[in-house]
Amino acid sequence: MGSLYLFEAVRSMDTPPVVVSACSSAEYGNVPPSAIPVTEEQPLRPLHPYGISKVCLDLLAREYFLDYKIPAVNLRLFNTTGPGKTNDAPSDFVRQLAKITKGLQAPVIEVGNLKPRRAFLDVRDTVRGFYLAATKGKPGESYNLCASSTREIGELLRTAIRLSGVQVEIRPSAHLMRPSDEKIIFGSTKKIRRDTGWEPVLSLEETLSSMLRYWEARF
Repeated sequence: MGSLYLFEAVRSMDTPPVVVSACSSAEYGNVPPSAIPVTEEQPLRPLHPYGISKVCLDLLAREYFLDYKIPAVNLRLFNTTGPGKTNDAPSDFVRQLAKITKGLQAPVIEVGNLKPRRAFLDVRDTVRGFYLAATKGKPGESYNLCASSTREIGELLRTAIRLSGVQVEIRPSAHLMRPSDEKIIFGSTKKIRRDTGWEPVLSLEETLSSMLRYWEARF
């Protein structure tokens, strides 16, 4: 409803601004392996209320463009992380490693399933994506915003450990295992690259290093 009120307010303006909506890859739901990397043409079949809410936003923005000519652009965000992020695999790993570095935690990291592949985009590349979507994106269109490649969660963890310089035990834990995990979440970014010139510039190693520094400073 907040987005609806915003579009209604914009509709009353003499010169409506560009509205870039933070939509989500959760709109796609389960995608068959044959459709990976997923494109913007993939049917929207969300599996939970969050994904459903993002489909509503996606369609709402398109409707306000078609009916009222409001220059709205949708960004379907895939996994995004960076300094200050919490509650995702990279932030959970680096926060614990920072604690271990400071002697605040035993050198043990409990983990869930390390096999899924994810494409984690640095938040700073994400912000540039928003800017370029606003300045160069085509109104009424939806764009995926995703990193260029996927990594296994286990590889991500090993990279974070190497960057931290500490030795730790990796301990599987049943309470961290999910009943189901998508094997891979990965989106095609050909469309946004073509229309705006956007591309990610920060490597996963740079992202993890900056996250380690962030948490070390706070501990």
